[in-house]
Parts: sequence; C-alpha cells; structure tokens
Amino acid sequence: MTDRTLTPEERERYDTIRSCVDQDITNAVAAAKLGIKIRQVQKLKRAVKENGERGVLHGNHSRVPWNATAADTRKSVVAFLKKKNHRDFGPTFAMEQLAKQEKITLSRETVRSIMVKKKLWKAKQRTGPAIHREWRERRAVYGELVQFDGSYHVWFENGEEHCLLGAIDDATSTVPKAIFEDNEGVVAVFRFWWAYLIMNGRPIAVYLDKFSTYKINHRAAIDNDELMTQFMRAMSELGIKVINANSPEAKGRVERLFGTLQDRMVKEMRLEGTKDRESANHFLAETYLPDHNKRFAVEARQKGDAHRPLTKEMKERLPSIFSIQSQRVVTNDFTIQFKNKWYQLAAQQEIAVYHGDTVTIEERLDGTMHLRLKDTCLAFSCINKLERATRPRVTALTNQAPAWKPPADHPWRRAAAAAAAKKLRNAR
Repeated sequence: MTDRTLTPEERERYDTIRSCVDQDITNAVAAAKLGIKIRQVQKLKRAVKENGERGVLHGNHSRVPWNATAADTRKSVVAFLKKKNHRDFGPTFAMEQLAKQEKITLSRETVRSIMVKKKLWKAKQRTGPAIHREWRERRAVYGELVQFDGSYHVWFENGEEHCLLGAIDDATSTVPKAIFEDNEGVVAVFRFWWAYLIMNGRPIAVYLDKFSTYKINHRAAIDNDELMTQFMRAMSELGIKVINANSPEAKGRVERLFGTLQDRMVKEMRLEGTKDRESANHFLAETYLPDHNKRFAVEARQKGDAHRPLTKEMKERLPSIFSIQSQRVVTNDFTIQFKNKWYQLAAQQEIAVYHGDTVTIEERLDGTMHLRLKDTCLAFSCINKLERATRPRVTALTNQAPAWKPPADHPWRRAAAAAAAKKLRNAR
C-alpha cells in the first residue's frame, strides 16, 4: 500500500495496468485507455509488479524538492507578515523588509506564493475586456499623415541619453526629417517643425502621442480652458490637424522607426566615429536618411504630394506662430506683469489699447519677447515696480502722446517730489 489513498485518476490507472499485467487486456488497449504510449505501459507494468499500487505514482511524489523553503522559514515569514505594521506589505516590499529586518533572503515569487496561500495578499485582477486592435490601412498619398515622436536613447554609446526627434510619412514610410535635440519640449519641437515646414510644406495631419508637449491630459488643468497646448495652438494656426494616439501601437510606424534607428544607426555612427550631436545631425541628414529612405520606403497607393506650401503671410508669421504664448490683462496704469517682471506700455501705440484688454505675450525662439494685441505688436519697456507711479492719466493709449501731465503735488508724484526736495536740501 501507499502512504496515502490513491486519487480516482490514479486508481483508474492502476486498475488498467493491473488488468494488463493479468493479461485481461493487451498493452495496446491499455495504452489507448490511458492515452499514453505502449512503452510507457510496459514501464508501468514493471513498476506495478515490483511495487504494487505505488508503481503508478511518480517517483518524486513523496520527496521534498531540494530548493523548497524550509517549514520553519515559512512560519517565520507568515509571523512577520501578520504583524500589525506589516499587514499591507506587497510581495516586493515584503521581500525587501524580510531581508533587511529578519535576514531571510527569498525570491519575490516565493514570498508572493506564501502570501497568497495564507491569504495575506491578493493579486490585482485585470479589469475590462481584452483590447482588440484592428489593422489600419496606410494613407493613400505622401504628406497626408505624418507620424511624429521623440526617442531618448544612448545614441553615441557614451553612456549619456540624447533625444532624437523624427517624423515618418504614413503612406510611404519615408523619413522626411529627423534631428537630435535637447529634449522633447516645446522649444525643441517648434524648431523641428519650423525646419520641416520650410523644407516640405504643411502636411494634412500629424499623428502623435499624448505627451504633455502635444496635449494637456490632466482634467484639472483649468488654466487652459480650451485644453490646447502650445503645439496644438501652433498647428491650428497653420491649418494642420493633430491626431492623438491612445496607445504606442496606434502609431506603430514611428515606433518601429526608432527601433530600427537604435539598432542600425547607432552602429553606423560608431563606424563613422560620430560622437557629438552636431556631427550626428550632419551625418543623419546627409548620409543616413537618404540611404534609409532608399532601403525602406514603399510606394504610395496614389502618386502625388499632399503637402501644402506655406503662403507668404504664413512665412512672415512663423516667428509668432512658433512662440510660447501667454495672455495677460492690461492694468489701470497700462503695465503688465509677467514672470515677476513689470512691463510698461509706451504712451503711443499703433492700435488703441484700453486697460482691461488682454494682451498676448510671445516668447520667441530667438530669445526676444513681443507683446501683441490682436495682430498688432505693442511698444513697451521693462521697468521697476516703483516706476509704476509715472502712469499716464488717460483712458486709452493711441498713436498720439497724451497731453496731460500730473502736477508735482499729485499723489502719483509725491514720492518723486519728496526725494527731489531731500536731495536739494542735502546739496545745500
């Protein structure tokens, strides 16, 4: 007899092999009944003749695995996890604290299995149905849809990450532009698309992810009522549709592009001895991309180019379009506060400016700042906060200088008059 009672499946197996041993059935019939090979039936017959019912059991069924966790250790783990301050530990944190506090070194999966068995932790179940992704057909014409993204990678094999911005045409898999930049921030992205538009014109649509440069994702971002980032605002002014992908798989063409570049281009730049961003951008534009497009580009379903040329007016407005724009309200003394600095609007303007007007502040890529009301740039100067006392007493700023000047004893000028009087007394 065995050390334990046979299960129904094991009992059925034993009875079948016993019948075969007693020559009530053939080896072939026994093999068919058990779903095994005849060689296995012969092996089981020998085991049953030698060990009886134990012959149908696996040889390791009563052995303790060599790598099994000792019972005392498992008890210590359970006792540790049942402590009041340890009840909310997850498997990974529990593993770390066991090693740190109790000097018990176990794998995360071992700790997890103990916790699950003792009902000290329950794995989070995946909610919702499995996501089904359908294949999307390529666009028909070159320039109809451009996929865009950035990739952080150790491109120069020097241990430092660099950002590569790249665009790929959906219809042909042609890479019209790629460049190494500081990051995937708004300034770098604006520089990329300014150069892209000058080189190729305006595509119909841009397909990209929900990175914060391109789309405001947080519903608490109430400071932007239209939920438009600088990038989306610029694309809207240019008449380019922005499509945000819900997953990396949706823009798989540009994701695969970066996978190819991380594999091939890194090796080619190493062979070329390219180790800095400037030489890498030159190599990318002059050598690698032409060869890459020749190798991997496909023919579009329809001939032609859907890129729209930039109009003369758009070219002139590019510095304004590709600027970081903010809105501020003109105060009663015709000053504006922006980033802890005060700016005084000049007394004469090409357009009428009233206090309470909303002015657009443009921080352009060349480092300059412009104030714009509607389509007109305003004249202004940076001032100290104390200089606000010299504000003009007018209803609006126009193209004519205001004629009224406050008297010396006016409250606006008392501080300046007192300072002048004190200076005169000291001089005497």
